[in-house]
Amino acid sequence: MYFEILALGAVIVAALQFTKVIDVNKLIDDNKVYFKRFKEDDYDFLVRAKYGEGVDPDFLFGKRVRDGLLSTVVLLTVFINNLSYLYVLAAVIVGFVVFKMGYSSLKKYYNAHLHEIDSLLPHYLKGLEILIQHYTVPVALGKSIDSAPEIFKKGLRQMIAEINAGDSSINPYMSFAKTYPVRDSMRMMRLLYRLGLGKQERKQEQLLTFSRSISSLQQKARETRYKERLDKMENKTMSMLIATGAGTMILLIFAVLQMMNM
Repeated sequence: MYFEILALGAVIVAALQFTKVIDVNKLIDDNKVYFKRFKEDDYDFLVRAKYGEGVDPDFLFGKRVRDGLLSTVVLLTVFINNLSYLYVLAAVIVGFVVFKMGYSSLKKYYNAHLHEIDSLLPHYLKGLEILIQHYTVPVALGKSIDSAPEIFKKGLRQMIAEINAGDSSINPYMSFAKTYPVRDSMRMMRLLYRLGLGKQERKQEQLLTFSRSISSLQQKARETRYKERLDKMENKTMSMLIATGAGTMILLIFAVLQMMNM
């Protein structure tokens, strides 16, 4: 009976949405300023890390809000005959959990591909280092966009636009680092900014420091990747040993029982 009521509630909500008696999308658009307060700081970055620049983070966030609201409304419809503060609270909690599931999924993907995503920055900076040997930092940044990882392209265009608009402070570099909070992004953007400020006679010295920092990042990425592979091999070896030991014990017990029955 419970599932029938739940299905009926879902049908009623869908019908109201279809006939525009209630319009969840309009509700979200009208109050998006308030809903965005619940948006996680790293949400845009996680969306770009998983889907690239082809997906609008705000669109996916709107879908999360809509799914959470619809889940709450469906539960309130189910409990309509016995509505109480406890049921309202339960419906709100379920809606919030549904809302958070989209973020949790992105976070899980990021953690599973953490080392791969973190390795993108030193890979990009290594190519940028070669360009900086021949051009100023802003020009080198502009020329690096085509060969940059897809995840960084939008942020690079924004940073270059701010620099070309006359912002000679560190802010464009820090905005990029905050948009893409991969490992050591803040430190590397500070070094890049200082390299852009340096006088021509000190450029080679600063470029050498910049190059060493990139090499250090690449070494960290390699060590982390090797450690991850080693851990996987150790886990597989341990699983094989446990399976072999358990199989041997079962065979021994079976042999002893056979001997006792003889």
